[in-house]
Amino acid sequence: MTVASQVKTTLASLKSAQANLETFALSTQNQEAKNLFTQAAQQTQQIVQQVESRVQQLENEEPQYKGF
Repeated sequence: MTVASQVKTTLASLKSAQANLETFALSTQNQEAKNLFTQAAQQTQQIVQQVESRVQQLENEEPQYKGF
């Protein structure tokens, strides 16, 4: 498995985790838990954006990795 495909797999996992955190935030009535999940989802979104940027760099450097 190439580094690019590993990074893309990690990105997909991060997006899944973010979606789960958002779902947890919506599902709970506990305000403290809601805040925790919301904050964690926002932090995960920032990481997703950073990793997406790296994927773009990888694809620009190595065009054969586009679309994996």
